[in-house]
Amino acid sequence: MGGAAVPRRSKCCGRRSTSTGARSQRLFCKREMPMQCNKPNSRFLGKSRGFTLLELLVVLVIIGLLAGYVGPKYFAQIGKSEVKTARAQIDALEKALDQYRLDVGRYPATEQGLAALTERPQDEAKWAGPYLKKAAPLDPWGKPYVYQQPGTHGEYDLSSYGTDGQPGGTGESADITNW
Repeated sequence: MGGAAVPRRSKCCGRRSTSTGARSQRLFCKREMPMQCNKPNSRFLGKSRGFTLLELLVVLVIIGLLAGYVGPKYFAQIGKSEVKTARAQIDALEKALDQYRLDVGRYPATEQGLAALTERPQDEAKWAGPYLKKAAPLDPWGKPYVYQQPGTHGEYDLSSYGTDGQPGGTGESADITNW
């Protein structure tokens, strides 16, 4: 090896060096000896910095699209389950009212209401209740069931007015009845 300058590149950052001599046989980069190479290591730079803003925005858009697709289906199921719960409670109340009628001979009057299923009315000697373990439940929307005897659709009418609490309505606001 004469004194000819041989161009070489650093293995880490690619910086060229044409110096000769024993010390320049091996090129050092910023990682190995920080004073020898000031060029940033572009090959490793992107791997150690984390996510870019664009990548984060893409992920947020995907999550938003999924939530927009799944959310309405999930909340629709909640509304359906409340209607099913109201129907099941009306069925249970109907059975208790039928048992009351078998014992007493008639259904409770509108004034007595569903409370007659758990507490003995003062003028009922044949009452053999309670016909419910607890007080009459509220509908799934937190409102009392509407009981009317005699009913316009049968011997008695039992209904829940749905989410809006008003007679009539459509969809989730529709009345749930025993007729």
